[in-house]
Amino acid sequence: MRRFKHVLGLIMAYLFLCCSSQEKQIPNDPLPNILFIFADDMGYGDLGVYNPNSKVPTPNLDRLASEGIRFSDAYCPVSVCSPSRYALMTGEYPWRSWKKTRVMSNYEPSMIDEGTLTLPQMLQNAGYQTAGFGKWHLGTTFPTTDGKPPVGYGEFQHDRNGANLDFSKPVSDGPLDRGFDNWLGFSCASECWIFEDKQVMGAIIHDLYSIEAASGTENLEKIFLERFLPYITEKSINYLQRFKKSKSEKPFFLYFSPYVPHIPLAVDPDFRGKTEAGLYGDYVHELDHFVGQLLDELERLGLKENTLVLFASDNGSQFIATSSEDDGKKLSNSPSDEAVEFNPDTHHPNFPFFGTKWTAYEGGVRTPLIARWPDKFPKGKVSNQMIALNDILPTLASLVNEDLPVGSARDGHNLLPAFYGHQIEGERRESVVVRGSGNIYGYRQGKWKVVQNESFKSSESKGDGWELYNLQEDPGESRNLILEQPKIAEQLLKQLNDHLKSTGN
Repeated sequence: MRRFKHVLGLIMAYLFLCCSSQEKQIPNDPLPNILFIFADDMGYGDLGVYNPNSKVPTPNLDRLASEGIRFSDAYCPVSVCSPSRYALMTGEYPWRSWKKTRVMSNYEPSMIDEGTLTLPQMLQNAGYQTAGFGKWHLGTTFPTTDGKPPVGYGEFQHDRNGANLDFSKPVSDGPLDRGFDNWLGFSCASECWIFEDKQVMGAIIHDLYSIEAASGTENLEKIFLERFLPYITEKSINYLQRFKKSKSEKPFFLYFSPYVPHIPLAVDPDFRGKTEAGLYGDYVHELDHFVGQLLDELERLGLKENTLVLFASDNGSQFIATSSEDDGKKLSNSPSDEAVEFNPDTHHPNFPFFGTKWTAYEGGVRTPLIARWPDKFPKGKVSNQMIALNDILPTLASLVNEDLPVGSARDGHNLLPAFYGHQIEGERRESVVVRGSGNIYGYRQGKWKVVQNESFKSSESKGDGWELYNLQEDPGESRNLILEQPKIAEQLLKQLNDHLKSTGN
C-alpha cells in the first residue's frame, strides 16, 4: 500500500507539472509573437460567431474564433475609446489617470503617466520588439511655432485646426514614449496628423476635418480616410515581411488598431453595398477583409504557428440597429444622434444586449474577445470566464515569464489558464466595474449587475436612479429587479463604492 501511494503520488505530480506547463511558458521555449487587433466601436453581435443572425459577413474573424478560444463575458471597462485603451495599455481603471472622464480631446498630453508600466513596455522588458499601426488616442504633445498650445486644443473640430503647429520638430509624449519601438498612425483622427515614430509625415483628409490653416503641409502625404485602413494594413504587412527577412531573435508585438467601424463611416467604394446592414455593416465587413489579409500573411510567411493573435473591440457599437436603408452621412459621433429604431429584420450590432456605446449597459461594455495560438490554445472553445481589457497586461506578462513591478496593473488579473481552456483556481475575476460616457457607472458580480439609469432608457427607472439585473436569466437587461431584490442591490452598490474609493475616483 505504501508503494502504491508513492507511485500514485509520482503520477499526480507528473500530471500537475504537465498541466502547469500548458499555462505558463517554459523558460527555454521560444516566446510567441503577439498580434493584437483592436477594432474601434465594433459591436459584440457584429461577428457571425457571436451572433448567428448577423447580417454582416465576417468569415475571417469567424475562422479566427474557430481556430482559437473566444470569451463570452469579456468587458471593456468604459464604453468610449480613450478610457478603454488606457485600461488595455496599463491594466488599470482609467479613473486612476488625470483624465477622469470622457475621451481625449485634440492635442491633450498623454493620459498615461510617465511612471506607469504599459503593455508594450512590459513586452519590451521581456525581449520583444514593439510596433503599432493605426489609432493611439491616449495623448501626444505637438510642437508649435509660438510655444502656445496647438490651435484646436481641447476640441474635436476647429476651423483653424493646427494653425501654429511646427512640423519640423518631433512630437513627444506619444506611443514611442510609452513602449513602442515603431509607430505609424494618428493619436486622434480629428487632429488629422499622421506621424511615423515621432515625425509628422502625413494627414487624414475628410470633409469633417480641416488642415488648411496649418503651414508646411505641402510635403505631407495626404491620405483620404477611406484609404487609411488599406494603408495601415499594407504597412503592417510590410512590417511582418521585414521581420521575417531579418531573422530577428526578438519576437514581435504588433498592435493593429484601425479606426473602424468608427464614425464617420469612411467605407472604401469597393465595399459599399456588400452587406444588408448599411454602411456600418459594410465597414465591419471591410475590416474583416483586411484582418484576413494580415492573418493570411502570417501563414504565408510561416509565422502562424508561433504567433498569438488577440482580437477585441474598445467598446460597443453606437447603433441600436442598422440596415441598407440608413443614411450614414447624417450620423455623427454623438449620443444625441438617433440611431435606426429596433426592428427584428435589421442588423443588431450589440446583440443580444441592450445599450450602445456611451452607456454602461451590456451593449456598450461587452467586447468580442478572441485568442488563437495554434497547438497551445483550444480550437473552437467558448469560455465564460469574466475578463476585462485590464487583464490583458498581467495575463501576457505571465505568458512571457515577466514579473510585474509592485503597484503596476493594479486592476488586472492574470487569467492565463482561461486562455488554455481551464477553470481558474484561486485568483480569478469575479466582478468588474464598468462606466458609460461621463460618470454613469455599473458593477457586475457573478450573475448580478447594478447600473445607473440612463435618461434614454426605454422603461422608467425605479430605485433612486439605479437598476438591478440578473444577467444569467436576462442578458438583455429588460427586467429591473431592484424593488424585488433590494438587499442584493445594496450589497453591490457598497462594493462598487468601495472599488471607486480605492481607485481614487
